[in-house]
Amino acid sequence: MKKRVFIGAVCTFASALSYADTQTADDTSTVEKITVVGAATNLSITAEDIEQYQANDLADIFRHSPSVSVGGSVGVAQKIYVRGLEDSFLNVTVDGAQQTSTLFHHIGRVTIDPDLLQQIDVQAGAGEATSGPGAIGGSIRFKTKDAEDLLQQDERFGGSVKANYFSNDATRFSGSLYGKLSDTWGVLGYFSTIDRDNMEDGDGNEIYGTAADQDMLFVKASGEIATNHFLSLSVEQREEEGEFSARPNWVVLEGAALYPSEAQRDTYVANYRFAHSAFVDIEATAYQTTSSFRGGRFDWLADIDTFGFDLRNTSETAQHKFVYGVDYRSDEVISGPAAGVTENAEEGSVMGIYAQGYSDLTADLLLSYGVRYDDYDFQQRILLEEYYGEPVTDVASSLQDSEVSLNLGLAYDLSDAWTLSLGYAEAARGKQIGDGFTIDGYLYDGSDIPVVAEDLVPETVQNIEASIEYNANNLNARLSVYDSSLEDVIFEGYEGNSVFNNIGSLDTSGIEFDLAYSWKALDLFLGFSNADTELKPRDGLYSVDYSSIDINGYEFVGLGNSRGNTWVVGADYAIHTDANIGISVTKVDAIDIDTLHQAVDLGWTDGLYRLNKPSYTTVDIYGEWQVSNSILANLAITNVLNEQYIDHSSVGDYSEVFATVVGPQEAGRDIRLSVSYQF
Repeated sequence: MKKRVFIGAVCTFASALSYADTQTADDTSTVEKITVVGAATNLSITAEDIEQYQANDLADIFRHSPSVSVGGSVGVAQKIYVRGLEDSFLNVTVDGAQQTSTLFHHIGRVTIDPDLLQQIDVQAGAGEATSGPGAIGGSIRFKTKDAEDLLQQDERFGGSVKANYFSNDATRFSGSLYGKLSDTWGVLGYFSTIDRDNMEDGDGNEIYGTAADQDMLFVKASGEIATNHFLSLSVEQREEEGEFSARPNWVVLEGAALYPSEAQRDTYVANYRFAHSAFVDIEATAYQTTSSFRGGRFDWLADIDTFGFDLRNTSETAQHKFVYGVDYRSDEVISGPAAGVTENAEEGSVMGIYAQGYSDLTADLLLSYGVRYDDYDFQQRILLEEYYGEPVTDVASSLQDSEVSLNLGLAYDLSDAWTLSLGYAEAARGKQIGDGFTIDGYLYDGSDIPVVAEDLVPETVQNIEASIEYNANNLNARLSVYDSSLEDVIFEGYEGNSVFNNIGSLDTSGIEFDLAYSWKALDLFLGFSNADTELKPRDGLYSVDYSSIDINGYEFVGLGNSRGNTWVVGADYAIHTDANIGISVTKVDAIDIDTLHQAVDLGWTDGLYRLNKPSYTTVDIYGEWQVSNSILANLAITNVLNEQYIDHSSVGDYSEVFATVVGPQEAGRDIRLSVSYQF
């Protein structure tokens, strides 16, 4: 079966609906993309990309990806957005372990150590059936390193120590040991610690509530346990402590109260593969993730426990490839006062059955097609006989949903250089567990009305994409257009503060353009993203009929955020084999949107608020020098021009109406120096 690859200067872009890790016993680190159709905006970020600019958090990881943005300058509060949709709409996995649910809507739900990552693959928009349950906005797959990725040729044991200095304002130390226990079995151990003080913004003002301490431990054993049998076992433990505001994703005014808070995550993953033949290539993943957040004004504690598995087989012939399997995930959230008894709980699960096919109909025409069935189950459990002094109902709220999703696409080679792609994909998601810090507020509204309205239906999305791609003469370019309609969006409120409802549809449309050109030792790249995401409210949702509402991160927390047109342009230059330098410029255009529609209905404000998000431009430079076989030095300067700005993917500035509702300023200039020693 033919494979096509589109490689950019900084990121590996694949105009594909799917991807596959084609690994053999001789090379377990090779990643190859199967180019089909649908999500023409797929991109990959490699370990080398992350190392270049010394990524310190999620915002750094996606710094040069115009289609993906990260809002919130505080690490614990960062949220990922793809085409304006928040990561709650994405299927996010770390080595196949799904990262789900929200501990607190004012913090992020995805945490990862950039140094651990071998590759990140992003599928924007609903795509293939193998993307997993609830991938109505797409998927992000984080793949961690293993011993084979770090060992040099013919090396059986090694290690490294690394020190990072951030002028604004942190230090980081990490170390790893890795080696082969046998010819086919290796182990990696990694530890890092970060001490971060309050940052300064572009005007030199202290950004309060951004100091934190982070510790990370990771152990992974992997290799061939028998002929054609591969196994990987990993454990990751992450902890972050600091004094954060009651709402970490809002600005903290000088003198405002800060509260000791702690976030923890433990993830256990087992990956198995049996590569028997072209018809029997079995992959199995099992995982468990426990995460918690304690803090805030009321010293609240929320815990989420997730476990699940994915079992699939791949059968391949010369012209066809089929991937089919079953996956399952179970989530539970409990919460209550940290010093008291657990009061509130919700649990949910989803079972999926899927099949995805790829066929070379001719030498130039590749067809993809797939189907997915998901069965969702959601319920609340009553843990106390009294709820704020009032008796609760005897029966907890529950809901069961099942949906079928289809996808179809094609890629046609117009010539050796030009490829045209077109795809259609569906995805569905039923009601899932809620926010750990607020489920107590909507379990019941005092009149025995449960959290789920009786006529609540699953969210469904239809995504249409088309792209044209050129790949020849060291030039790679791709233009993509897309239109996505997410129907029956589930959101809280509007009919009593306790009830979840289908509030309408989220419609997203946009254009994306990527270009990469290589000439001798010089690589040039350009990226552009335009995404327009609007809520079309259902009839009667507001007292005034609005045809459409631009989405924003305050009014629709958990759904999405509007962002101006985003441009990324840059260059990498290899001075010689041991040194390279680069520059990247990101420009975000200004936008103005009308907001606070529900606040008007509730009488909190007299009229709609015209939110202005000003434009901003940031410049980053970076350089790397292999001093010797053992010593690597890296220098990066982010926000070189000390731009003062609030990222468009953060909460906007509502201070004219609500004095404290303002997103945090982003960090100003940060000089980053790292030195690593490998032995």
